[in-house]
Amino acid sequence: MTQSASSASVSLGASASASQTPTIPGWEHRSSGKVRDVYAPVAEGPWGGQDVLLVVASDRISAYDHILATPIPDKGRVLTALSAWWFEQLADVVTNHLVSLDVPAEVAGRAMICRRLEMFPVECVARGYLTGSGLTEYRASRSVCGVPLPDGLTEASRLPEPIFTPAAKAGLGEHDENVTFEHVTRMVGERAATALRETTLALYTRAAEIARERGIILADTKFELGTGPDGDLVLGDEVLTPDSSRFWPADAWMPGRVTPSFDKQYVRDWLTSPASGWDRDGDQAPPVLPDDVVERTRARYLEAYERLTGRPLELS
Repeated sequence: MTQSASSASVSLGASASASQTPTIPGWEHRSSGKVRDVYAPVAEGPWGGQDVLLVVASDRISAYDHILATPIPDKGRVLTALSAWWFEQLADVVTNHLVSLDVPAEVAGRAMICRRLEMFPVECVARGYLTGSGLTEYRASRSVCGVPLPDGLTEASRLPEPIFTPAAKAGLGEHDENVTFEHVTRMVGERAATALRETTLALYTRAAEIARERGIILADTKFELGTGPDGDLVLGDEVLTPDSSRFWPADAWMPGRVTPSFDKQYVRDWLTSPASGWDRDGDQAPPVLPDDVVERTRARYLEAYERLTGRPLELS
């Protein structure tokens, strides 16, 4: 397992230079991923000697395995605030890695101090509806990650019950690989694999109920789980944000039709449209995003936060 508070433990890609990583007194930069920067406390700092990490959510956005050159303003604040809110809602299901939101002024509002964990090398994905890579796999085999499903399902179909569809973590710029539960068992052992599956489905079930009360469908999501010094399972990384989940407005859902979602779909749609001029299968990096795509994407992230929590995000 990887020792980290986050799965973001790889070097920055070419589209996200080191200049985007802030210098923070009392903390030493250790790693960066597509969105997050991870710091360890220096010995002379206020957190020196403690087994914690500072996890900073940037405004970077990724699509199609590229980190884009154009940030989405306030995205990091949404990810941090929404994760903190969900950690509180789910605390009785499994403990989490959040220690404090009292962070240095340089990253106020978009960072959290977290327990250092031994992370499982598994993306713990739960699906309640069929879409995305799950739908592609279903059409080929009538199953997803080895879980058999009934005939007749289509885009956005609600599944008979939520399913655990894990993926093996990949490096930056690479695809996570959907795997079976048996594969996870070989990776981490039967006891840990069973705990990951049961906890993932319990978290999804609780979160889906909370979202449904607010007029939102949680179609699917992924969790990052690890263990602390005592060996107990701990929820880490971010949780139930538009980056890690598909949130659909319930009043727009209809089986057989693609449902609009509270995430970066505006970005994906523009990149694959003739307007962008970008060849997804080519060697060129994606182009700079136009202002209207940036603003629409920002608005969707903020709307997701407000609809789920019932309050606007404080941006001051």
